[in-house]
Amino acid sequence: MKYEFTIIIPVYNEEDNLKRVEQELSNYIKIATKRTKILFVNDGSKDNSQQLIEEVCANNPNFSYISFEQNRGLSAAIAAGFKNVDTELIGYIDSDLQTAPEDFNLLLEEIGEYDLVTGVRANRKDSFVKNMSSTIANGIRRSFTHDGMDDTGCPLKVIKTEFAKNIPMFNGLHRFLPAMILLQNGKIKQIPVQHFPRIAGEAKYGLWNRLVGPLIDCFAYLWMKKKYLNYKIAKKG
Repeated sequence: MKYEFTIIIPVYNEEDNLKRVEQELSNYIKIATKRTKILFVNDGSKDNSQQLIEEVCANNPNFSYISFEQNRGLSAAIAAGFKNVDTELIGYIDSDLQTAPEDFNLLLEEIGEYDLVTGVRANRKDSFVKNMSSTIANGIRRSFTHDGMDDTGCPLKVIKTEFAKNIPMFNGLHRFLPAMILLQNGKIKQIPVQHFPRIAGEAKYGLWNRLVGPLIDCFAYLWMKKKYLNYKIAKKG
């Protein structure tokens, strides 16, 4: 059977989480509503993540990986994943597994009518500072993009590949995926998903990344919106 759905998993220094990722995603593949494969993107990890990724992929035919020479950031990892996907649908989940792979099925139920379906983390299990800074950052972003999304930082998304591959790539991309779909006249939707505390590893974003970074990226988005080329080819000869 042909694969229908690729889940991208960016990895940066997540050696303590990868065995759990292997188990959870292997379990999900068995219940997925689309024939699914997994693509790790190792963002220049400095720990033992690469060796573990290679072991996971050697033991699981549905798993593969690409690895950066050095750390380039989450947006670069997602962009590389988009570029290397050959299925009709793309998924994205963080390797900390604070969201549940089985919730992909909830998003897949809606993707037929929409071009991006994103999760909204219900009952978030993060610290007060992290939750508050994310709330402020989302409010700032919405005021610039008018995308109507409450939680673009939720690391659980499904996107139609034809739309994902047309997204211009820049640092901070991961905060603007719904807005980038709207620039293509696509349709987007958000639905509640589960959220869990981080069990292992360390968060990669601090207060600066969640507040000042998104504000700067909003101005980059406004420039890109003004310059964005949106077209569809009607006929080829």
